[in-house]
Amino acid sequence: MKRSLAVALLVGWAGASQAPAQDTVGLPLRGEAAETFLKTAEVVRKKGLGQGITLSDQYTLSDGTRTLKAVWKTIDEFKRGITRLEGGGVFVDLADSWKHEVASYELDKLLGTGLVPPTVERTFDRKKGSLQMWVEGAMTEADRKQKKLDPPDTEAWNRQMYSVRLLHQLTYNTDSRNIRNVLIDPAFHIYAIDFSRAFLSYPQLPSEKDLSRFSRPVLAALKALDRPTLDARLSPWLTGVQIETLLKRRDKVLALAERLVRERGEAAVLYD
Repeated sequence: MKRSLAVALLVGWAGASQAPAQDTVGLPLRGEAAETFLKTAEVVRKKGLGQGITLSDQYTLSDGTRTLKAVWKTIDEFKRGITRLEGGGVFVDLADSWKHEVASYELDKLLGTGLVPPTVERTFDRKKGSLQMWVEGAMTEADRKQKKLDPPDTEAWNRQMYSVRLLHQLTYNTDSRNIRNVLIDPAFHIYAIDFSRAFLSYPQLPSEKDLSRFSRPVLAALKALDRPTLDARLSPWLTGVQIETLLKRRDKVLALAERLVRERGEAAVLYD
């Protein structure tokens, strides 16, 4: 029998001996408060995460009042020509960069999906990178499936997953199939992480079949996106070609949503 959230909180996440205190789970800070902390707090401890291909580090930072953790990533590689990824897929001119982590957060803010943890650009020891707020007490989607834990609200869960898939399609994230890049906190709020291999300069969507339902507010935010807005918000981390192809994928998402509404009806495709 699958276990519910209440049971999961009792037994703990991802092998922890006990559930974290309620005020320490999920994101400790959001929005401008999180961004300010990440940009200004001092590093008091560093630890290699020892997992993933980008060799990220966990930094513990303090602003004198709060002590919080974050993920530090500095990878910035461009592979011209054909690249075959370990998890499958063949891509041309693949960029793997910390810049995409910041861009995904800024795009997430524009869409209002609240999926990407606060992420900023920062420089340590004369090296630039992305610094992303650590999600406390979280488990991965792989862990959830292994533990056979059911979300307490299936519809709310599904709506979050629809938005995750939309974000992956919109950013052309080549790591979208890695379910360890989906984090879940004890309230079953979902977070999407690891976009370093996203924003490929392809105009098409990676997989239209992954998109079946859409949030009305997110579609409205998508429609409102234009080149000046994206240039202003994303050009520090994306090239002009990346922004151009992002807009082309946006157009394909909107066209797909309109077609599905015609075929299935609004009630089956759209939600508030």
